[in-house]
Amino acid sequence: MSGLYLAFICVLVAGLGARDQATVAALSANQGSRPGVLLTGIAVSLATAAFAAWAASFTIPLLVPKARLVMAAIALILAAGESLWPFATKRMEEPTASLGALAIVLLAHQLTDAARFLIFAIGVAFAAPVPAGIGGAAGASVMLAAGWLLPEIFADRRVRTARRVMGVVLLLAALVVFFQAMTS
Repeated sequence: MSGLYLAFICVLVAGLGARDQATVAALSANQGSRPGVLLTGIAVSLATAAFAAWAASFTIPLLVPKARLVMAAIALILAAGESLWPFATKRMEEPTASLGALAIVLLAHQLTDAARFLIFAIGVAFAAPVPAGIGGAAGASVMLAAGWLLPEIFADRRVRTARRVMGVVLLLAALVVFFQAMTS
């Protein structure tokens, strides 16, 4: 159960100002809060969280506990790198109102975002991929709903600053997990 709660909280914090949330917020600001945008975002979030959990479940039997911690540290480093990497913040102009196109864009954003790396890391470290996937999917859905409901908040520069701070925290967490793996 701790994997579920930890994944939920980590995805909430790491998802603040993420590319998928910025995309949903920009569309909601430009086109209004269409329910289809939110439902598409949630469906893609469920699918990508399930993929991260599956990847964790595939990896767990291949590694001894010490190696699982090292793998979790690597995933945390990737999550930190994604959080620290700048992305374009200009106002997006959607030429169509296609939910299929939105699904493809969100899928591309989410496959390598910090939240999915965290779901994988928590699933591997705790040997609990299903609870981590469920918690991560719930957290990602909440963050997309926040972007959909309050798009004006996510245009603020402080959100991007908070995302960078979270990237540094993830990097420190990766170092702690790595050193714990090396000393155990």
